[in-house]
Amino acid sequence: QPFDPSNFLDHAVSNIICSIIFGDRFDYEDEKFVTLIELLEENNKLQNSIYTQLYNFIPAVMDYLPGPHQQMIKNVEKVDQFTFKIIAEHQKTLDPTCPRDFIDAFLNKMEQEKGNGHSEFTVETLSRTTLDLFLAGTGTTSITLRYGFLILQKYPEIV
Repeated sequence: QPFDPSNFLDHAVSNIICSIIFGDRFDYEDEKFVTLIELLEENNKLQNSIYTQLYNFIPAVMDYLPGPHQQMIKNVEKVDQFTFKIIAEHQKTLDPTCPRDFIDAFLNKMEQEKGNGHSEFTVETLSRTTLDLFLAGTGTTSITLRYGFLILQKYPEIV
């Protein structure tokens, strides 16, 4: 029977990335995790909109115009809130001698750079970097796996 593995692959890849960045995996039915994946999937679709592409070139003008780019901005804010909550939890439970994940390693570096006024190691940078790793890693890796499966289906003699 034909089936579309996209959803499963997105969840699996996202969960692996979560374990690296957040130090924890989520149950596939976890409400927060499912919401996070849905927001990312919706943003992937919205990125193809002409409004969103115009927003990338003239954000100062597009901020005042309605369109799908406004929903994308709201989605990014929700994902930011999700990551800021996890970062806050990590700050409370941080053990500098035993980093659990990427966030802990970044927080340790923030502490080392505390006296440096030109340091790029800030909570905002951590949130953006986390988001970049999550977005870039999830989409590209799951698409690569999908294409790998298609190639294996087309050329079964490879296996």
